[in-house]
Amino acid sequence: MSDARVECGPSGELRLSGVLDYQSGPALRRTGQALIREGKGKQLLIDCSSVKKSSSVGLSLLLAFTRDAMASGRQVAIVGMPGDMHEIAKVSGLLDVLSLTDETRGVV
Repeated sequence: MSDARVECGPSGELRLSGVLDYQSGPALRRTGQALIREGKGKQLLIDCSSVKKSSSVGLSLLLAFTRDAMASGRQVAIVGMPGDMHEIAKVSGLLDVLSLTDETRGVV
């Protein structure tokens, strides 16, 4: 079993951690969707800085969480995307679709 988790942080952000793969993906999807439904505010911050490793499943989760948040009228900002996820997003042409934010420089 993977140590992957999705949880709500102290400021209402969605925190992804651990190994995001086909084994952890379905449970993370269900939990993240429920947390987004319960969330408040006009913006959802998704923090990926604790992700250890990710397959394309991690990007699929980010797309699904973005869609969920937008359906409830919230904007999304994604921070802390690890290098492997970033490379998959780049190769897949998803850098223009995902709302990646660099905390120190603004929107990437």
